[in-house]
Amino acid sequence: METNDRKEGSREEQSITKRATSFTRNSVNFKIFIITMLVIILLIPTSMVSSLIKEREMRQRSVVHEISSKWGNAQTITGPVLTIPFKQYFTDDKGKRRYLTEYAHFLPEDLHISGILNPELRYRGIFKTVVYNSPLEISGKFSFPLFEKLNINEKNVLWSRASLSIGISDLRGIKEPIDAGVKGSDIIMDPGLETMDVFNSGISSRVVMPQKGEEMTFNFKINLNGSRKIEFVPVGKITQATIKSKWKSPSFDGAFLPADRKIDEEGFSATWKVLHLNRNFPQQWRGDKYKVCNTSFGVKLFIAADVYQKSERMMKYAVMFIVLTFTAFFFSEVMNKKRIHPIQYLLIGFAITIFYILLVSISEHINFDRAYFIASVAVIGLITSYSLGILKSRVLASTVFGVLAALYTYLYILLQLEDYALVMGSIGLFIVLSAVMYMTRKISWYSIALEEDENGGSEKVLKQS
Repeated sequence: METNDRKEGSREEQSITKRATSFTRNSVNFKIFIITMLVIILLIPTSMVSSLIKEREMRQRSVVHEISSKWGNAQTITGPVLTIPFKQYFTDDKGKRRYLTEYAHFLPEDLHISGILNPELRYRGIFKTVVYNSPLEISGKFSFPLFEKLNINEKNVLWSRASLSIGISDLRGIKEPIDAGVKGSDIIMDPGLETMDVFNSGISSRVVMPQKGEEMTFNFKINLNGSRKIEFVPVGKITQATIKSKWKSPSFDGAFLPADRKIDEEGFSATWKVLHLNRNFPQQWRGDKYKVCNTSFGVKLFIAADVYQKSERMMKYAVMFIVLTFTAFFFSEVMNKKRIHPIQYLLIGFAITIFYILLVSISEHINFDRAYFIASVAVIGLITSYSLGILKSRVLASTVFGVLAALYTYLYILLQLEDYALVMGSIGLFIVLSAVMYMTRKISWYSIALEEDENGGSEKVLKQS
């Protein structure tokens, strides 16, 4: 009987030990589950911060639009274009001969554009945008228009209604009368166009056509206000444009890049040369067959420190930061037998999220790099001091500090390497995964329960039994 009782007692103890081991194993799995759920929960404040950044960016854009609407929007200069109406005869249903007035458009043989962009920063509260004033000189010549190339009888041409027009996308940017001349004679440019076949907004003037076979030279001086960028349409058979400015961070946009450019501490200068063979419209046509604005080129006055774009890019790494930080604390629990409550994980996650709010709010007032340093030092200091309090170990707190310092340094490097951000990000993740696998290669996850038993895990269960 005693032997049977001992066997039954031994079996019961083994059963209790197995249940205790299973319980402690499940507790580790449960902790992983809890951490995963906390990461998912922290996606809510992370998305709220992302929405805040977008809201601030929208506010900045509205301020930029408000300033531009009063000063002058981004400008696109097209022309000049010589437009001559003609009669197009047809026979109606009743057999009567009638006509419609149509328009033929001719582009210059040579077009030379030169200008200076005088930039100026304008502020509305904490938001800023760049505007400019640009004195432009436009000159060149037209060949005498040959209507036979368009299958138009010259007898039907209304020569007296010929007009010269220049497309300007925002006429509010014109601040002074335009000095214009054709063949050495002054002409007066008026707002409005004879027809909108070529562009929708601009100025024009009636001109006296020269004798057949003669060239028609022209020159314009325009003092123009605009915002952010200026573009030109290459309507000349040979178009040459030269722009200079004291702005140090230009971005050359459009269908053509400069043939020659120089950027230094004193500003930039750029020269374009475009042939008629480089574009998809001819030197003359009739009606509204071609829209020429799709071939524009120019320069954008780029504001390099766009804090909202950089902040949006950083938000893409927010979840990775939370996961890696939680991973560091979890392995501190596993490898050093330190207990961290889920509430403490949650507070650490909130501290990481606060970093992005600090960064955006501070960078709106000072340089982005300085704001990044202040925000990262504040968050790293907060989490490190908190980890010292909950882990009760300077070594573990120092480890947490090193991990966070490496993460925020790595993120800053990613922001500077826009073209290589993807490759650097993938390499960084590979290194982190490799480090985690190396440090945990000797951990026997199935023996964690037994190690916890030595600290009283299963013994407590046994005693309670």
